Amino acid sequence: MHMVASNSRKMQRVLTVSLVATFCYVLATFYFGLRAHSLALISEAGHNVSDGLAIALSFVAVYFQRRPATDQKTFGFQRAGVLAAFVNASTLLVLAAWIAVSAIHRLYAPVAVQPRLMMEVAVAGVLMNGAIAGLLWKFSGDVNIRSVFLHMLGDTLSTAAVIAGGAGILFTGAYWIDPALSLVIAGMIAWSSASIVRETLNILLEGTPSTLHLADIRSAISAVPGVLNVHDLHVWSLGSSSHALASHVTIGEMAVSDSSTILDAINSALRSGFHITHTTIQFEIRGCETTFGCSAPPEVEQPDAHGHHHHHGHDHSHAH
Repeated sequence: MHMVASNSRKMQRVLTVSLVATFCYVLATFYFGLRAHSLALISEAGHNVSDGLAIALSFVAVYFQRRPATDQKTFGFQRAGVLAAFVNASTLLVLAAWIAVSAIHRLYAPVAVQPRLMMEVAVAGVLMNGAIAGLLWKFSGDVNIRSVFLHMLGDTLSTAAVIAGGAGILFTGAYWIDPALSLVIAGMIAWSSASIVRETLNILLEGTPSTLHLADIRSAISAVPGVLNVHDLHVWSLGSSSHALASHVTIGEMAVSDSSTILDAINSALRSGFHITHTTIQFEIRGCETTFGCSAPPEVEQPDAHGHHHHHGHDHSHAH
C-alpha cells in the first residue's frame, strides 16, 4: 500500500510539472499561431489545451484514487481516473472535428502564413512535449496516465510535423501545407482518443477487461480439483489495472475444511494466471438449486417467468 501511495505521489509531481509547462506552451502557440496566421500552430494550441485538460483531470483522478474506501464508496475512488480519461478523450474527439472543419475551409481559401515563426515555436514544443512524454512513460500502465502520455506523444509528433510543414512552406511557398498538416494532426488526435474512449467505456460499462478472456478463466477454475461446474461468472475492472471476479462454483458434498482448500486453489490460479486478486466465490453443493439456496431434488419442477426452476422440498444438504 505504501508503494502505491509513493507511486501516486510521484505521478502527481510529474503531472504538476507537465501542467505548468503545457499551460505556458498553450499561451505561446496560440499567440504566435495568430501572429503567424498558422492554423497548424493554432490547432497545436488546441491540442495542448486538451493536454492541459488531460493532465488536470489525471491529477484530480490520482488524488481521488489515493483516497481510502468508505462505507458509501466501498471500492474507493478507483474509477475516478477512468472517468477522467473518458471525459478527456471525448472532448478531444470534438476538438479534432473542429480542427478538421477549419482546415478544410482553409484548403479552399488559403491564408498566407509565416513559416519561420511557425518553426521556431514548434521546435520549443517538440522539446517540451518530448520531455513530458518521457517522464510519463514510466507510469503508462495506468489508463489515466496513458491517456496523458498518448497526448504528449501525439503532440511531440504533430509539433515535429509543424516544423517540417514550416520548412516546406519556406522553400515552396505552398500555403496549403498548413491546413493539410492541421488535418493530419486532427486525425492523430481522433485516432488516439477513440481507443481511450473504447477502453474506458468498457470499464464504466463493467465489460470484461480486453486483456482477459472469460473462456480461459472458466477453464482455469474448472481445472481446479474438486470443482464440478462454474457458472454465473463475471469479471470486470475497478480501475485500469485492478480486476474483480464473482462466480458460483459447484462442488461435491464435503467437509468445510476441504472446500476451503478448493477456494485457496481457485484464488491462487486466478492470481497467478490473470492477476485477479479481488474475488467473490460462492460454493454450491451438487444437486442443489441455485435460485433459492439449496433444496432437495424435487418431485415437481415448475419453471418461472425467467426460466428458473423452483424446487419443492426441504433442505437436506449440510456441509459435514
